[in-house]
This record gives sequence, C-alpha cells and structure tokens, in this order.
Amino acid sequence: MKVYTKTGDKGTTALFGGDRVPKDHIRIDSYGTVDELNSYIGLIRDQEIDSHYKTILIEIQDRLFTVGAILATPAEKEVLKNGELRLKNLGIIDTDIELLENEIDTMEESLPQMTHFVLPGGHPTVSHCHIARCICRRAERLAVHLSHNEQVPEIAIQYLNRLSDYLFVLARKLSSDLKADEVKWIPRK
Repeated sequence: MKVYTKTGDKGTTALFGGDRVPKDHIRIDSYGTVDELNSYIGLIRDQEIDSHYKTILIEIQDRLFTVGAILATPAEKEVLKNGELRLKNLGIIDTDIELLENEIDTMEESLPQMTHFVLPGGHPTVSHCHIARCICRRAERLAVHLSHNEQVPEIAIQYLNRLSDYLFVLARKLSSDLKADEVKWIPRK
C-alpha cells in the first residue's frame, strides 16, 4: 500500500464512511487538531519524566486516536449497512475521564495550592505540557464548534476538557519534580 493516494490532490479528503469533504471542513480541522495534540503528547512522553507519567500519556494517546475516529465519523455513517457499529469497540467511557480526574487529584496532593496564575515555562518539558494544553483547548473549541452543526458525542468534548486540566496540572507537577521555576503572573496595579 502506498502512502500517497492522490485522492486529496484537489483539496478534499474522505471521512469514515466515504463522504468527501474539503480539507478545511470543521470536522477535518477538529480531528486534525486532535492528531496534532496526540503528536505533541508523544513529545512530552519522550522527555525524561517518571515512567508513571509515560504510561498515562500512552493511555491518553490511545484515547485521542479514539476521539479522532469519533470526530471523523458523521452521525449518519456510525452504523454500517450490516447493522454493526462502524467504531465497534471504540469509544470514550466514563472511566477514561475518571482516570484523568484521579491523576489530577493525585498530582495536586503534592502541590501547593494555587494563589496566582502561572506563566508557562520554567523548563522545556513543562513548556511542552503547556503547549499541549493549548492545543487541547483548541481541539475542544473546534469539537464544540462542530457540535453546533453536527452530532458530536458529549463525552468526547468532556474528555478534551478534562485532558486540558490534566495537562495543566502535569505541567505544575513536572515543574515541582524538575525543580523548575514556576513564575506567577502578577497583574499591574
């Protein structure tokens, strides 16, 4: 199988189910941003961090492939002609969100309570987390935008929302673990 198909040379691409849409369609932008986020999380995973975080990040990457597949499937194409679900055995479930919440709670137990906004930076690994958090928020905004016109499972949007929270807390935890400077934003008076 060749990597190039030439089917997108005129600016269209296929969704799951075969429908072709312009490459700048909101659905493509949504799952493309999830793919960008997934790649950035791979960059975080490649850093010198605790193996537990790496394990959780691999789980997150797997879930993001699922979110991408969900966003790439129009509602009318979710069921195959034979009655089977197109994304059989794929989905985001409550325990996926609970995993993120549990990880957030565990990390926050060892962190000081926040009293100020935190400026991104302090260490390259921490900065990667903040960039991933921003990409995650963009993916969430795009999925919400898509949901205004097309069906998007609410749990996929919830997962992206919780993931951005996780990435923020992970940045704070890695700042602590790496003994990086956490610079607080102080507004002008």
